[in-house]
Amino acid sequence: MNPASSGLYLSSAGSYPRVGDAFEFQVLRRAIAGLDRGERTMADVLDAENEMTRRAIADQVNAGLEVITDGQIRWYDPVSHLAGKLENVRIKGLLRFFDTNSYFRQPVLAGKPARKAPLVVNEFSFARNALGHLPTPGDKAGKLSVKPVLTGPYTLAKLSLAEPSENGSAGSMASLEARAMAYSEAIAQEVGVLAQMGADMIQIDEPAALKYPEDWPIFAKSLAPLVKARDAASESGRKAELALYTYFHDSAPVYEKLVELPVDIVGLDFTYNPKLVDMISAAGSPKALGLGLVDGRNTRLEEPAQIARQLERLLPKIQGGRAYLGTSSGLEYLPRERAFAKLALLGKVRNALYG
Repeated sequence: MNPASSGLYLSSAGSYPRVGDAFEFQVLRRAIAGLDRGERTMADVLDAENEMTRRAIADQVNAGLEVITDGQIRWYDPVSHLAGKLENVRIKGLLRFFDTNSYFRQPVLAGKPARKAPLVVNEFSFARNALGHLPTPGDKAGKLSVKPVLTGPYTLAKLSLAEPSENGSAGSMASLEARAMAYSEAIAQEVGVLAQMGADMIQIDEPAALKYPEDWPIFAKSLAPLVKARDAASESGRKAELALYTYFHDSAPVYEKLVELPVDIVGLDFTYNPKLVDMISAAGSPKALGLGLVDGRNTRLEEPAQIARQLERLLPKIQGGRAYLGTSSGLEYLPRERAFAKLALLGKVRNALYG
């Protein structure tokens, strides 16, 4: 898929349930429980993760999506999965992840977090290979792509702590800005590698940017190394777009600042403010948008015609006419059956829009 082409695409927002009610969808749960009892090995858990990742990708294809993720099946949570792979970081206790009923393990920085190994590169490669082994629907030939997802440096920094130095001082990572820029350097390296591997869109999740608008200067500054990595890849002939996704809070107060950031796509959660559609319809957008019009945390299924009417108002106001219809957030918060229904709903919305 050409990331610069126009049109309405159906896109995953990130995560997908790791288990389901049916026996075959509990393979990962059984493997982890068996590992805890000493009856399974990490190789068994890896096999189960691979199987559920393939199923997550297949569900997205079957639902009609064009932009697909690996479902983040291997992620224990959006914070420790990345931070725990960096040097000078140790993982501590559980904290609630924003206003959800899920939790993350908090990173503690003993020094500057450094990338010495891939973060999601291997997962991206596996997902792309898994997609290639699935039958491609006739109308989707050449249109499917895998989108790697990374939690952004500001959110990682905001949800991390700095470990005091041996002499009792606050340590080099005491300030939020120091943590954010250190994480940014590590994430930027991953962005560069992903772009060189052929990822034409890389999603950066920054939910904390909406909840803590007072930190906006730090948040905006932390994007600079990622933008630099994108631009360097483009100069080398590997065009990749940065998609900045925000959710779990009202984006209306900072909408104009969001679309002015040097990213290519801005993903928005429409569930926190019913007037956001009105605002964007009036103000427009100078860049492509990710439209989280389907609630990723509520089991209730929306009416396709109602969302289609919202799209009719939004699409003409988006410069270039390019948008990515998806859920307001990842779908890990829903039962698996309902998560698939939400994905399938996206296609019904597009059908309602275009008749």
